[in-house]
Amino acid sequence: MSLPKELVYTEEHEWVKEEGGTYLIGITDFAQDQLGDIVFVELPEVGDTIEQGDSIGSIESVKTVSDFYAPITGKVVEINSELEDAPELLNSNPYDKGWLLKVEEVDSAQVAALLSADDYQKVID
Repeated sequence: MSLPKELVYTEEHEWVKEEGGTYLIGITDFAQDQLGDIVFVELPEVGDTIEQGDSIGSIESVKTVSDFYAPITGKVVEINSELEDAPELLNSNPYDKGWLLKVEEVDSAQVAALLSADDYQKVID
């Protein structure tokens, strides 16, 4: 199971990556594995403000529908539009092509409080 060290994680199986003031958000390899084949993704709109801990969308697989929670508070500046036609990118490449959204105006203290890769590994073991 892939677990990049440069990312930070939540106990709800989301990841966050800082890229020059913008933050990418996605789901972990563990999460996509548990969900099974992903067939649909519902995401917030560009311009929405998301609040840490709030449900901000859903991920539908052949097995279930799961809510997706905001790992940090911020303003949505981009969503991964490729997921509309290819939601399976979450299964095949959750840390690269399968990112969900980008946010700005983030409190760096929230990011610093998230789990390291080693701490997240303890959650899923």
